[in-house]
Amino acid sequence: MHLASLGYRTDLIFARFRGRVTDLGEAVVVTNPHSPAHYFGNLLIFRGPPQPGDLPHWEELFARHIGQPPITPHRLFGWDVPARGNADLEEFLKAGYHLEENVVMAAPSLHAPPHLNTHAEYRSLTDTDEEWAQALENQVASREDGHDEQRYRRFKETQLRGLREMCRAGLGFWYGAFLDGRLVADLGVFSDGEGLLRYQSVGTDPGYRRQGLCGSLTFFAGEHARAHFGAEQLVIVADDHDVAKRVYASVGFGDVERQQLLLHAGG
Repeated sequence: MHLASLGYRTDLIFARFRGRVTDLGEAVVVTNPHSPAHYFGNLLIFRGPPQPGDLPHWEELFARHIGQPPITPHRLFGWDVPARGNADLEEFLKAGYHLEENVVMAAPSLHAPPHLNTHAEYRSLTDTDEEWAQALENQVASREDGHDEQRYRRFKETQLRGLREMCRAGLGFWYGAFLDGRLVADLGVFSDGEGLLRYQSVGTDPGYRRQGLCGSLTFFAGEHARAHFGAEQLVIVADDHDVAKRVYASVGFGDVERQQLLLHAGG
């Protein structure tokens, strides 16, 4: 199985560890039986973009290979990048799908941000419940507006449990920025074993933003992981309109592709 997209190829680092990845030929099936309602753990990645008349076939494949309500309430479709031809979205948008767009950024190495924060301690987390509990609290505190706290906490508990297992398996590291012993920013970096590294879940406590912590931690973590794994390229995915994109660019990341997905949230 080969995907050209750096975004999807590094997405599969997590999909393979937590769930199943199956090649159907026309599409790659990603499923997570432990979390069937998790959008990005349960999706179809097609070889090419949607064309007129694809909707019923794509939905039938999703129901057959991934699931359907009530266990899997959503449907999520992506397609490889660079796409072969233009996407025809009209049929999906009329059926209630929402277009999700992300920018995939990459760099062979990183440099320090222009506003390096030298007051914090940057390091990988130890495998203790106390430090991972701090990571959970920081992830919840730094969630985007609109996410219900209790639902988001349950999701993050499950996600971090799996990411901690990946760290234990030697597939990556979880990093924190600490001020006076308190974790105030965190993120993960994981390896595909073939030269690619992927960042995961970058979060900074809202009370400590605009202090250079995110850029400084992104720089430290990337260079530490690159040296440890001997990686050739670091990959991070950002919302095109998020201020975080500018932070990533400040340490050396550049845009390499645009990732599009069609989501029907169900309900």
